[in-house]
Amino acid sequence: MAVSFVAPGPAGVAIRDRLKHLTPQDEKVLRAVGEHQGALASRDLRARCADGHDHSTDAWAARKRELTKESSSRIAGAITKATHDQWALARRGQAAYMKTLAAGIRTLRHRLSLPIGEKGTKRAAGGYHSRGEWFHKSRRLAALEARHVAAVAEWRAGRVRVVRGGKRLLNARHHLTQARLTEEQWRERWEAERWFIAADGESGKGFGNETIRVTPDGEVSIKLPAPLAHLANAQHGRYVLTATVAFAHRGAEWADRITANRAVAYRIHLDTGRGRWYLTASWQRPAVKTIPLAAACARGMIGVDTNADHFAAYRLDRHGNPIGGPRRFPYDLSGSAGHRDAQIRHALTGLINWAVRVGVAAIGIEDLDFTAEKTREKHGRRKRFRQLVSGIPTGKLKARLVSMAAEHGLSIVAVDPAYTSLWGAQHWQKPLATPHRTMSRHDAAGIAIGRRALGHPVRRRTAPPPHDRSDRAGHRTVQAGPGDRGREGTRPPTTDRPPGGPSPSGTRKREPSASNTVRDAPSTQQWVQDSLMHTG
Repeated sequence: MAVSFVAPGPAGVAIRDRLKHLTPQDEKVLRAVGEHQGALASRDLRARCADGHDHSTDAWAARKRELTKESSSRIAGAITKATHDQWALARRGQAAYMKTLAAGIRTLRHRLSLPIGEKGTKRAAGGYHSRGEWFHKSRRLAALEARHVAAVAEWRAGRVRVVRGGKRLLNARHHLTQARLTEEQWRERWEAERWFIAADGESGKGFGNETIRVTPDGEVSIKLPAPLAHLANAQHGRYVLTATVAFAHRGAEWADRITANRAVAYRIHLDTGRGRWYLTASWQRPAVKTIPLAAACARGMIGVDTNADHFAAYRLDRHGNPIGGPRRFPYDLSGSAGHRDAQIRHALTGLINWAVRVGVAAIGIEDLDFTAEKTREKHGRRKRFRQLVSGIPTGKLKARLVSMAAEHGLSIVAVDPAYTSLWGAQHWQKPLATPHRTMSRHDAAGIAIGRRALGHPVRRRTAPPPHDRSDRAGHRTVQAGPGDRGREGTRPPTTDRPPGGPSPSGTRKREPSASNTVRDAPSTQQWVQDSLMHTG
């Protein structure tokens, strides 16, 4: 089992506002800037991918000098930085792809080595069901091995495959009917995704950014690149937009930064589906030291089980005892990306608001990573299970939960997800079920996650003490601490029985029963003094 830990807080902040009431001239300038700088970014990315492992500081400086001739030094710096980030992201994706191929190859080799029809175990899959399936899987093994060899060769050569605008959108060009797009709509979206209208912040400069400047009053101005300087409507080659922005969320924090001339990065993009322009402001936060795990668990915990359509949460005190009933926060991950994002945000808002109301300081959640668990080779016949695992938004959930919880002073405790659903159902689902409360496996898993985050075992009671000395191994319950009053008192009525059924001992109270041995048994007889017998 991996050790539970407190997740670090967010490292940055991003806010967005719409650019309303833009004039046709404003849109013309924005499109011209986006197309020009997007072409520069595509050319720079091509040069960086061609360098591969031969990239050096001198090559970076040479690329930046070439870009500066057609833009400015600050725009060239922003483009090269974005290029390096994109190349690094492609390398991480390449490594993950090789890892997935290796996992599939291992599974196929293991199953092909077994006799046909041999049953599997809980830890390893068995043989294939028929000779036909064995033959097709052997062909797939050869295909995966060829892909793995090619991927390793590209990795060693430093060659990556990057599509500016997105591979998914590129493939949609060949399936316009399924994408519900016309050729004109696709072309407009493709061009907008390849634009580059962004600038990194710079502390000490006016309002924290010299290229895209936003004043406290919301006025937005852009430093035009050299070939487009004739479009400027202000001094020093700047173009001032007629639209103004007013950040409703974190507006005060943003105003404090730009007033102090601290760095703020900006990005302008077009939502072609709605025909709206947006301005996104972002900045970094100083690293905040996370609180110790013991301090986070001092006021109890809320254990959260992540599922494909809802969060199952349960509140526990600091001893691991469940309090109240289960809570569920549903969401719908069908539809567009914006709809899915809004659903996750709405569910997390309800969860965090409940945590604040009950007064806990931490939320326990599984440290999920389904990279190896959703492969086709491991769960080939279990298509619905693979779809279920793929539907759980692990990456987006982590980022959003940590960021939203930090704003309310809550800590996120990540725990090992091993056996939480199995052990939760085994030890907690039946005991907590009542005629008025229905417990599911997901609710019980929330209790298991919360107890693991608190440092308690998942099972309700430990093994009984030795028979020779009842106090040698300590008390058998794990819910109460050594100094709690009533710890050794009468135990509450049993919960491991069906509702309305008799208790195992036949009585309602679970008091310690008397020993069956003569030496330890307390005397339950009453002595009666009889009159003396008269003999004569």
